[in-house]
Amino acid sequence: MHAQATLPAPARALERFILDGIVPARDMQLRILEHHGGMLAMGAPLAANVNDKGCAFGGSLTSLMTIAGWALVELMLRAHGQDCDVFVADSQVRYLKPVWEDLRAEARLDPEADAGAFLDTLATRGKARIQVACRVLTGEGVAATLEARFVAIARKGDAHAAQ
Repeated sequence: MHAQATLPAPARALERFILDGIVPARDMQLRILEHHGGMLAMGAPLAANVNDKGCAFGGSLTSLMTIAGWALVELMLRAHGQDCDVFVADSQVRYLKPVWEDLRAEARLDPEADAGAFLDTLATRGKARIQVACRVLTGEGVAATLEARFVAIARKGDAHAAQ
């Protein structure tokens, strides 16, 4: 399920950060599967995320999508030299069908999100918001979706932080 060697170095470093710092992610056995072209995919084995019915636990699906969205924003900020704290501000989840296989979530910026405006606002105000769309995919299609708004706040000492 995991092709660590093919991941770009920043994605490998972020995966290590996630596994070292977010206990539930480690317990879920979460992994970054892909990161390219504005898309980030994360996965986790079903066996570590199963419910009493034998399918994926809904909380694991939500967690996987939320962390994938957060990681997408985090990698975008790091690529632009921004040192920020990133938080999920709000989200809406829809469960469409049970997941009976290993979990895979994909995160992309919302089609109406403007990454340039997000980065410009962050540079001038020290804080910015961006919308991310995530989905859990199975062999039978989309099983769950999450629409989330993430907030980035420049850390103190960041040269780009607002005065």
